[in-house]
Parts: sequence; structure tokens; C-alpha cells
Amino acid sequence: MSAAASALRVRVARKAQEAEGICSLELTSVDGAALPPFSAGSHVDVHLGGGVVRQYSLCNDPAETHRYLIAVLRDPASRGGSAAVHDAVKEGDELQISAPKNHFALAHEARHSLLLAGGIGVTPILCMAERLAVMGASFDLHYAARSRERAAFVQRIQGAAFADRAQFHFDDGPEAQRLDLAALLAQPQPGTHLYVCGPKGFMDAVLSSARAAGWGEQQLHWEFFSAGAEAAPRTGDEAFEVQLASSGRVITVAPDRTVTQALAEAGVEVLVSCEQGVCGTCLTRVLQGTPDHRDVYLTPEEQAANDQFTPCCSRAKSARLVLDL
Repeated sequence: MSAAASALRVRVARKAQEAEGICSLELTSVDGAALPPFSAGSHVDVHLGGGVVRQYSLCNDPAETHRYLIAVLRDPASRGGSAAVHDAVKEGDELQISAPKNHFALAHEARHSLLLAGGIGVTPILCMAERLAVMGASFDLHYAARSRERAAFVQRIQGAAFADRAQFHFDDGPEAQRLDLAALLAQPQPGTHLYVCGPKGFMDAVLSSARAAGWGEQQLHWEFFSAGAEAAPRTGDEAFEVQLASSGRVITVAPDRTVTQALAEAGVEVLVSCEQGVCGTCLTRVLQGTPDHRDVYLTPEEQAANDQFTPCCSRAKSARLVLDL
């Protein structure tokens, strides 16, 4: 499906403050038609003008067809996305979004699900919890935030049928209620799947603790909102070449350009969205050469295979990469 074919026009039916620094947007179809279905863990690409496209998780009930609900944290280091949502988007505005996509789906064969949310990462995790509750599945939810005032949807969770399965952990609260990852993840069980979403530091801590405790990669599921320093240019980056397998054409990627930028300047377009190695939109097969992976989308095993990479931010360790383009 092309990007144009999957584009949707929606109206901001409601904008609300959910917590300190977090607002939500309720999006409905402009023509009143039912919106495409989605599953827990899905996100949509939201076009915010000026070429800015950001991914936001859907956090309403997947059974609802009349609306999508997203929540956005104001990021002091915003590259234009969160600032636009908080300052420019108003109730009644029309926006272009993509159809829902899901790179963070529930493993329905799981015997038990452990859901870990950090800050704004509660958006997909909450949707998962509500879906698992409807299914009658076994799960536990842990929600960590700096403070209660900065935690979105607390009342919604406390009023849910699964409230007894949810625990809150606030940085400014008593020591006894803080999240103890080492203890929580110490005993990985067969059939238990772990899902984590939130700020990169939180997610790195969760995933590194789980791997150190012996959790298998097939048990770990995550979704990053940004790539942090991984995707940033680095001192010492050097030029390299990419070759297009279809034509044999060779294009040089300068130290200050990304692969997608160099390709675009040469008239070769690759579909991109986040441009940080988060969403996987630009994922491209590598036929020869060794990538320098700087994404947070691929698993460690997928990166080690070196047969695909994200040209929006990743580079090359070898002098040339041959791409399936």
C-alpha cells in the first residue's frame, strides 16, 4: 500500500491536558466514516506541517472505530513534533495521519505478560493492558514516572477492571514503592513476555537488566520514541559509498549526510518517516558490506546479521554497501 493510499484525514475532536507536560488528542474521521481497525501496540504517523512527521501510539480501546486517541509529551529538545502538538494544534483542526501500523504487537501465545511503562510510554502499554484484560489473560502492569503529576491516565488505570494488577512507581515517592528492576526481572519464566516503552534511559535499563537475568530475546518486546545519541552524527564519521544493486550505480555518502539524504540528492527516493532509526519505515536490505547500525528498531540479532539497515541514520563500517535498491 502506498503512503498516499493509506493517508487519512482526521479532525481534532478534543484536546485535553492529561498530566503535567502531556496533552491528548482525540481524532475522528473528517467525513464521519469508521476509522481503520487497529490492535494493541499500534501507532499512527501524524503529519504536523513543514515536513514534520511523528509516530504516536494509539491508547484507546481497539474495539472503538469512531476515534483514535494519542497522548504527546512536551519535549524540551523537540525537533518540531511535540511543540507543534502542544502549541499549534487546536480542537477543530484537520490533520493527515497514516493508517495504523503495529511493530509492537502482543504475543498472544504468552502465558503471562509483564508490562513496563516509563512516563509517556504508558500509551501503548495501557492499550495492551486493557486488551489483555478483555481477553482474560494473565498480566501485570508497572508504571514508572517522575511524579504522580507527570503521569498520564492514572485515574483511568485506577478505575479499570485490572486495577489490582497495576502498580505505580514515582521517583519522588517513598523508597518502598520505587521500581526495583533487578528484583522484578530476576526470575524469567518460560512463556512470560516482557513489553517495555518509555524514555530511552528507562528502556535501556529494563532491557539490559532482563538480558543480564537471562531473558531470551524472543521474550522481549519494546518500542522506542526516539533513538537518542545513537542516531546522532559522530565526530570521526567518514565518507563511504553505496551501490544500487538494480543499476550498479555508486553514490558517495559524505560525512555530514545520511544515506537517505545522499540518495535523495541523487534522485533516488527511499520512504522515510521518523529519520531516527525508530520506526523501521526506511528499512533496506544490504546485499554486501557491513553496516554501522545506529537504529533502535532492529533487535541485536537482526543487527548482527548485517543483511538490513536503516539508511535514515545508520552508516557503513565497510568502504561500500551494496543495497537492494
